[in-house]
Amino acid sequence: MDKKTYQEKMQAQLDQWQAEMDKLKAQSREASAEMQTKYQEEIETLRKKRDEMQAQYEKVQASSVEAWEDFKKGADQAWDNMAEAMKSAWNRFS
Repeated sequence: MDKKTYQEKMQAQLDQWQAEMDKLKAQSREASAEMQTKYQEEIETLRKKRDEMQAQYEKVQASSVEAWEDFKKGADQAWDNMAEAMKSAWNRFS
């Protein structure tokens, strides 16, 4: 996969995760006060992981065509962390 395709894939996934986080926020507004706290804690964890993924995306975006493969490894790790956190959140609140 070339750099441009990888960036497009990352951006699409970041957008999807943001939409899923927005859904969790909407669900939290309808939950009990106790559950709202749990939702907010989970959403904050997801936000931090998404921010890490965004930072990796920006590194890939700013890298040269020759160097982007080096940044890809960090981005892939951040991607996996975010995917696992998102899956855990949906399992917890579904």
